[in-house]
Amino acid sequence: MKLVLPNIRLPFDHDDESVVEIVSKKLRIPSKDITNIEVDKRSVDARKEPTIYFVYTFIVSIKGTINENTIRKANASVFKYKAYKFPFEKVELTSRPIIVGAGPAGLFCGLTLAREGYNPIIIERGEEASKRYETVREFIRTGELNLNSNITFGEGGAGTFSDGKLYTGVKDKFLRKNYILDTLVACGAEPSILFMAKPHVGTDYLVKVVENMRKEIIELGGEVHFNSFVEDMIIDEASKEIKGIKVAKDGETITYMSDTIVLATGHSGREIFENLNDHKVDMEAKAFAIGLRIEHPQAWIDKSQYGIEHYEDVRLPVSDYKLAHQTQNGRGVYTFCMCPGGFVVNAASEEGMVVCNGMSLFDRNNFNANSAIIVTVTPDDFGSEDGTVDPLAGIHFQQKWERKAYELTHSYALPMQSFGDYYKDVKGEEYINQSLLNDSFYDLDVIDSTCESDIVEAPLKECLPEAVNEAIVEGIISFGKKIRGFDHPKARLVGVESRTSSPVKVLRTETLMSSIKGLYPCGEGAGYAGGIMSAAIDGIKVAEKIVENATKL
Repeated sequence: MKLVLPNIRLPFDHDDESVVEIVSKKLRIPSKDITNIEVDKRSVDARKEPTIYFVYTFIVSIKGTINENTIRKANASVFKYKAYKFPFEKVELTSRPIIVGAGPAGLFCGLTLAREGYNPIIIERGEEASKRYETVREFIRTGELNLNSNITFGEGGAGTFSDGKLYTGVKDKFLRKNYILDTLVACGAEPSILFMAKPHVGTDYLVKVVENMRKEIIELGGEVHFNSFVEDMIIDEASKEIKGIKVAKDGETITYMSDTIVLATGHSGREIFENLNDHKVDMEAKAFAIGLRIEHPQAWIDKSQYGIEHYEDVRLPVSDYKLAHQTQNGRGVYTFCMCPGGFVVNAASEEGMVVCNGMSLFDRNNFNANSAIIVTVTPDDFGSEDGTVDPLAGIHFQQKWERKAYELTHSYALPMQSFGDYYKDVKGEEYINQSLLNDSFYDLDVIDSTCESDIVEAPLKECLPEAVNEAIVEGIISFGKKIRGFDHPKARLVGVESRTSSPVKVLRTETLMSSIKGLYPCGEGAGYAGGIMSAAIDGIKVAEKIVENATKL
C-alpha cells in the first residue's frame, strides 16, 4: 500500500531514523512495516528562529494495509499515480505545424506535438545551445554582440541563461506541470526538482536539457532549424488565414508553407511584433515593469533569513526572498527573478541598447545574491498625449531606456552604481543607514560584481523615468526593513532591467488563434506567460488546441 503523508515538520538537521520514527508514529504502524519513504515535496520553514524546519510531503510504501480511520487521522491519503495524458485522439492535420522560437513554450509545444506524431518544424533565429554558449562567452570577452544569438536569443530562449526557475502560480488540474518536470529530468535535469518547493534547473544543466529535448523531437520525426530568422508572415489578407512564413538563412530566403504557425518568440522578438502590426493582427500594449538589478553578499541574505546561528550551515539551501512595496505615489515596486548565489549577466540583443538580467548555476554557490528591483509601468506612462496607445508603444518605451543605458557607457558595458550614490543622485542628499554603521558584519567598502561582462560606473537615474527612480529608492529602503542590509549604501545596482515581461499582448480567441486563422500566439512573448514553467504550460495548451481545432473541421 502507498500513502501520501503531507505537512511533516522535521528540524533541518534531522537524520533518516527521525523520518522513519515520525512516519511510524503518524501512521501508527511498526517501523518494520515501512518498506520505502520517498520525498514528494520539501520546503523550508525559517519563520521561528533559531529553529528551522524542513516541511515534507512523503510518499510512504507499507506492508499490507491500514484502516481508513487511521489514514484520516494522519491527514494522509491513498497514493494514486496520476500522469499527464494528451486529451485528444490523433487526427490528420492538413500541413505540418511550424513553431517559431525554441524557448520553453516552443520546445514544449514542439515536443508534445512530436510525441503525438505530428512532425513539427521549429524555426529558431539563434544557435543551438552549445554553440550559443560559446557565442555568449565571446561577447563577454570582446563586447561584440551577435544580434541573433546571445543571452536572449537561441535554443532554450532567455531561460537558458537564467536561474531556470520552475515554480508558477498557474493552476494545473491537467498535470501539465508534472509532465514538464518529468520531461526535464528525463532530459538531464537534477531529479531533486521533482520535490523542491521552488525548483530550479540552473544554466549549467539547461544547456544539456534543451539539447536532449531537441534530439527527441528530431528522433520522432520533427525538424529544428537554427540561424533562421523569420522575415515575414505569408497571410491571405482576404480570408485572414496564415499560409506560411519567409525565413532568412545563410543569405537566402526560404519559404515554409503551413496553415498552422505557432509564434513562441519570447518577449524580445520585437521584429515579429512589428511584422504582426504591419499585417494588422489584433494586438494591444500591456503593462509591464522596468528597473535595475541589485547585488548583495549572499551571506547577508542567509543571515537575515536563517539567523546568526545557521546562516553558514551547508545543510540548508541557499536562501532567497520575494519582496513587494506600494509606494506613496501608488506604484508597485517589487523584486523579480531573484538569483541566490548567482551572477548578473549582460542580456543585450539589439544594436546600441543595453539590458541586464540575472542567472544562477544549479548549486547557486556564487558569493552574491542578485534580484531585479522593478516598477510597474502602464500604457498611461507610454501612450500618446491624445490618449491613444499604439500596440508597440511599450516596446518603444523599453528601447528608449535601453538606448540611454548604452549611451551612459558608450558601449555594451553595463552601467553600475552603488545604492548610496544612486540615492544621492535621485534625492539630492546622502543616504545613511544608522543601524548598520557599528555592525562589523556589514562593514564593506565595496561589493564586488559577479558580472563577467564589462561594467562602468555611471549615473543610473539617467536610464530610467523619474517616477521609476523615486519608486526604486523608496522600495529599497522598505525592503531594508525586511532583509537586513538590503538598503546598504554599498549595495550594487546595475542597469537597465527592462525585459521583465512582454509589453505586448497578441490577442487570441477561445481557439487560441489570433485574429488570423491558423496563427497561434504562444508563451511569454505573446503575453500569456511569465516564466519558464508558465510558458511551457502554454506551449502544451497550444499543442492540444491545434489538435482539438482539427477534430472540429
